Amino acid sequence: MTQPSISPDYLEITTAAGAVRGCWREGSAAFLGIPFAEPPVGALRFAAPVPHRPWEGVRDALEFGATPQRVGPEEVTIIPEPSVAGDSTLNVNVFTPSPGQTQDRGLPVLVWIHGGGYFAGSPASPWYDGSAFNRDGVVTVSVSYRLGFDGFGWIADAPHNRGVLDWILALEWVRDNIAAFGGDPSRVTIAGQSAGGGAALTLLTVPRAQELFERVISLSGVPTEMTLEQAEATGRRLAWLGGVESSRAALATLPEQRVLELQAQLSHLGQEGDPILNIASVLNDGLAFAPVVDGMLIPRGTADAMRAGQGSGKALMLGTTDHEFNMMLAGAGAHLPAEPDPALLTRLGVSTETAGMYAADRPGLDSAQLLGQFVTDSMFRAPALRVAEARAGSTAPTWMYRFAWRSPVTGEAGHCLDVPFFFDLIDAERVTAIAGSEPPASLAADVHGAAVSFIRTGQPGWMPWDAGTHQIRVYDLPTTDIDDGYADVRPLQAAPSALTPQPRS
Repeated sequence: MTQPSISPDYLEITTAAGAVRGCWREGSAAFLGIPFAEPPVGALRFAAPVPHRPWEGVRDALEFGATPQRVGPEEVTIIPEPSVAGDSTLNVNVFTPSPGQTQDRGLPVLVWIHGGGYFAGSPASPWYDGSAFNRDGVVTVSVSYRLGFDGFGWIADAPHNRGVLDWILALEWVRDNIAAFGGDPSRVTIAGQSAGGGAALTLLTVPRAQELFERVISLSGVPTEMTLEQAEATGRRLAWLGGVESSRAALATLPEQRVLELQAQLSHLGQEGDPILNIASVLNDGLAFAPVVDGMLIPRGTADAMRAGQGSGKALMLGTTDHEFNMMLAGAGAHLPAEPDPALLTRLGVSTETAGMYAADRPGLDSAQLLGQFVTDSMFRAPALRVAEARAGSTAPTWMYRFAWRSPVTGEAGHCLDVPFFFDLIDAERVTAIAGSEPPASLAADVHGAAVSFIRTGQPGWMPWDAGTHQIRVYDLPTTDIDDGYADVRPLQAAPSALTPQPRS
């Protein structure tokens, strides 16, 4: 193994494609924007990713690489996720406390897949910096991948699931190169939040990916069950709106900005002023672009694959925040009855009996709060429970948690609130906007510490969900462990959810 070239501020590492120059940052090193694939433009647009060709000399890895996201983060995401211009969008960032193989066995590795609904987001976020994981002996890698139609849209003569193929090639890059950065390729944990958490669950059931990682962490991840027929209908719709045939050559004539405009049309959810229609659209239509059950790369839906034993030998830790998407109903009170009305839920397809039971079990909520909690429970919490139940009988355990700490800013444990606690970066940019001026350091120590323990040993620190009592950890002040902490969403197992997106008309 070639030893790294080290100076007071910079260091060089030799990868399979060539040397890269990173920089020291208070005891650990960062290598940013390392390409793992050729730029997906020109003849490679809408193609499977191609490993990056070797380069001569030393390539600077001092700034974040280009991202597929082309808009300002304030438009689409709670997390600050900058857009970076450029074509070479398939790249990784590596944060390491131990560059070079200096011991018999490298450090465990965390590979992070960002969220953003598969159409937005970026690995260049200050919330995804690996410094705290480095401090605790974990090499951290964040991944950029194709988004929206370019990554997941159906095209007649293009490979399906191009974004998933990007994840796999990035993991293969980790397998082949992470030892040079001090990591152990046999001890890789993949993790992500929101769509990134769904990505981690998808990879857990993809046969081709099984040898590339050891464990999985899913934060607020929903396994997306888009069928090939649904994807085709949406893909043909986009091509029709663009005035072209659904082929690689025809779609390549559309400028990138035009494709982004068309996918935004297809991703429009709900109607302003009608919260019931808005919720129904979210629950029943789901996402326009997401991983597709194509019968090849992804042979079957996530839960079905888990029931069949796929990924059963890999430990899984998953959970949600208590109020993920309650904010959807913020300000909707004027359009709803003041008193909670179970009939509102029946308009969403919930049975009268389940609607009545759901409302009765949540006293003290007004109509907007009731509907908001229903969105959270049916889109996130019930699917998390489905995943755990689908893995019953797996040879490796499943751990479940809830992030229940209520932000003083919103009064809720909302979507994305747990991310800076997971990375132990509660002093990062814009954290105060959702967590207040004094996010509790003890809570960050609990959440981050459990993640480090799971990555290093496979044991996060409480009893597995499938050990008999369905124990879960509840992250709050104080953090506690309780039994069957998702029992309240069992009645929603047959309710509408974003697991079954429908083609856009």
